[in-house]
Amino acid sequence: MNCSFINRLLIFVIPTLLGACTSVGPGKLFRSVSPHEQYAQSLRDARLEQTALGTDWLATANRALKDSVLIAVPYRESGYFSSNRPFAIGYRLNGQRGDKFIIKVDVQGERPVQVFIDIFELNERNQDPDRLISAKADTNQLEVEIRRTRTHLVRIQPELLRSGRYTVSITREPVLSFPVTGRDSRQISSYFGVPRDAGRRRHEGIDIFAPRGTPAVAASEGYISGVGTNNLGGNVVYLSDSRRNQTLYYAHLDSQAVQQGQRVSVGDTVGFVGNTGNARTTSPHLHFGIYSFNTGAVDPLPFVRRGTGPARQSLIESETLGDSVRISAARTLVRQSPTGDAPILRTLPRSSAFTVAGGTATWLRIELPDGLTGYVSSSSVEPARRALRRAPLPASTDLLDAASSRAAVIETLPAGTVVEVLGVFGSYQLVRYTARLTGWLSQTP
Repeated sequence: MNCSFINRLLIFVIPTLLGACTSVGPGKLFRSVSPHEQYAQSLRDARLEQTALGTDWLATANRALKDSVLIAVPYRESGYFSSNRPFAIGYRLNGQRGDKFIIKVDVQGERPVQVFIDIFELNERNQDPDRLISAKADTNQLEVEIRRTRTHLVRIQPELLRSGRYTVSITREPVLSFPVTGRDSRQISSYFGVPRDAGRRRHEGIDIFAPRGTPAVAASEGYISGVGTNNLGGNVVYLSDSRRNQTLYYAHLDSQAVQQGQRVSVGDTVGFVGNTGNARTTSPHLHFGIYSFNTGAVDPLPFVRRGTGPARQSLIESETLGDSVRISAARTLVRQSPTGDAPILRTLPRSSAFTVAGGTATWLRIELPDGLTGYVSSSSVEPARRALRRAPLPASTDLLDAASSRAAVIETLPAGTVVEVLGVFGSYQLVRYTARLTGWLSQTP
């Protein structure tokens, strides 16, 4: 094959490969394109990204990465998305190496809805999201094993032109099975990193106490890479977890039950709890360690600690979703996340009106008329249904569909028209004109 043909081939192939990848860099050149990216590309191919709806969908996806909210797992909340307005939401959560997050999105609507779930890893400055994994196009559930202790971001976005009520649930489970039969992380009494031998070394594992002879079991699938004896660990077993590029270390065993080279499945007995080695003067226990092929000893606790169980937040009432509410207290704080110690985004005075986009029974995720989103305590708001007062218009006034100078005019109300004031926002009033029309009036002269 001559060189000129090879050069022509490379000129064609390399741009094709780069165009098909989500990013270029070590280990990322051949990463598969996510369903979200495929859908975005289909919008571009159909030139829908040049339409208002397509442009807004792409912009909303990017905004969810920048304006994500920090949550503590387990967590769940519900919300509503409308067919006439693109929607996306991002949640940030702190993940430790050894955690496994399970994300589920349940949608109720008149028609089936494709929901895109993507998980990103943030750098040390919590910037530059790097996509790790995405849910398949035919499922609304995603599991991810955390390989580095970082902040992670979950983005959820439905396709265009669909409406529905959704419930997001995020829980945490350990990556590995617990290594001692009949025990769990509550029986751990000595942790990773504590001083040993008067500070001359650090504890490179966790100690799980159990009666002598209790089975020590394989915490992952793999093969036995070593069976032997040493001064510190006594009777030991090494289990290679090649899927995660790490070795599991079992020490102080009363006896071993496997041979080198043997393949094991989760739950297979590898030995029995004892106190051999330098544990002769202590009660029987298993020293369990994890050694990464790249970084050496790592903390085993996140790999085996008890999961969070299901999220228990009470969900918001369905009739509240998409409804207008107003501040009933003297003032209330809009917070960045659904906790009382989250950063404050804004302080709202009494009668401020806005829309409920989602949340829980305790914390409402709101959207202010100027686009700001955040959380307020549900105890500080009331439905904006009962009129605060009735007032005649002193002059002909436009009823607007939003609290903005660029809003569309719903109808022009003549002077003397009596309206019911439901709430306020800045220089605008939310009013009801007859039972069929609700909109905003500018109070600016």
